[in-house]
Amino acid sequence: MKHFPCFFRRLWLLILFPIGGIFSLVAAYHQDFAEWYARYPYHWLSLAINRVTGLFPFSLAEILLYLLIAAILFWLVFSIVQLIRKPDHRGKRLVRFLMTPLCAASVVFFLFVFTCGINYSRYTFSQISGLPIQDSSVEELYELNVFLAEEVSSLRAQLPEDGQGVMESSFSSSSEKAQQARISYDTLEAEYPTLFSGYSAPKSVLASQLMSWCDITGIFVPFTFEANVNVDVPDYSQPATMCHELSHLRGYMREDEANFIAYLACRNSENLEFQYSGAMLAFVYANNALYSADSELGQQVYSSLYEGVQRDFAYNNAYWKQFEGPVSEISNTVNDTYLKANRQDDGVKSYGRVVDLLLADYRKNHAG
Repeated sequence: MKHFPCFFRRLWLLILFPIGGIFSLVAAYHQDFAEWYARYPYHWLSLAINRVTGLFPFSLAEILLYLLIAAILFWLVFSIVQLIRKPDHRGKRLVRFLMTPLCAASVVFFLFVFTCGINYSRYTFSQISGLPIQDSSVEELYELNVFLAEEVSSLRAQLPEDGQGVMESSFSSSSEKAQQARISYDTLEAEYPTLFSGYSAPKSVLASQLMSWCDITGIFVPFTFEANVNVDVPDYSQPATMCHELSHLRGYMREDEANFIAYLACRNSENLEFQYSGAMLAFVYANNALYSADSELGQQVYSSLYEGVQRDFAYNNAYWKQFEGPVSEISNTVNDTYLKANRQDDGVKSYGRVVDLLLADYRKNHAG
């Protein structure tokens, strides 16, 4: 019986699961609550913890992940050995063995709800920013494409490139680039008050190439409130990825919104590389949408791009092609399931809905 007191002391952790579920449901059906939570409790909680984790020059989440994997492996081996070598009370030991991951899952779910889960139900960025989403004609989409094509071509002509004619970053290090991302992002608060300034810069992941094998360019870890980025990917795409993850850190969890806000942050930057990265991100989605609606117009706009832009796209395609395989497919499936579980019903397709926001922004700034 000596095993039961400790066992029962841990059972209360299972209560955290329904508590988290209740708050998640309340947020789903009451956007006012979700928006209030994102603006106030979440903001102060995330800012406080981010200030602490930001003191570490490396991704604390990455290091903790490695330690967690090691701890889980040790626990599995130790528990199995105990079950085999000590037959007394084996049934009780087996119950404890099975209950431990359930208690851990309950705690993780509870923390997830209050560190980012509720934010999925907040008002959309289009509602908060006053950018009305509406049906758009192919002509409007074509105009947006032409505008973005001219923008990326003009910016690319001013940027350095390597011996292969591919855009090469002028930043001396990834940390310097990350600080520029922080500075660029902080400029948005004046126009968009819910995009709070004051957070630390994104973190470079040591195992960045492993992220590429998983088809991941960046990840926001809510438990440490860190924006983590893959710095192995082509240079031109990194600034937009950094700003994308910083959007999640500010409480905007929807992928389409994070992409659009990343475009805004890059556009507002004084750095040409950031402006180019944001414009390239926007052009990819806009051109894919145009190509789906009218392939001839889509190809026409793409063919008009400056040669340097086309080389960057070709290099990017070649980079990702080397990682195609079962690992990236599994990762995409997991990501798709995660998005749908958090009420992004389009799954990975929600990334394409950024075009609606781009069109709304284009109408706002180029009407008439």
